[in-house]
Amino acid sequence: MDPKLLEILVCPLCKSPLVYRKDAQELICKADRLAFPIRDGIPVMLEEEARRLAETEEVEG
Repeated sequence: MDPKLLEILVCPLCKSPLVYRKDAQELICKADRLAFPIRDGIPVMLEEEARRLAETEEVEG
């Protein structure tokens, strides 16, 4: 994931910064507890494609 792209990407719902989870290839919004997938190196920033984080799932970063 391009670091410069990570600097400008924000959650499409609340505009909060995102956390890159390399192992899962996801961008995480801590505020909304959503994980946006990265497919073939491209972030999919659609609410309907995001998965809701489990209550027990920790978000680092």
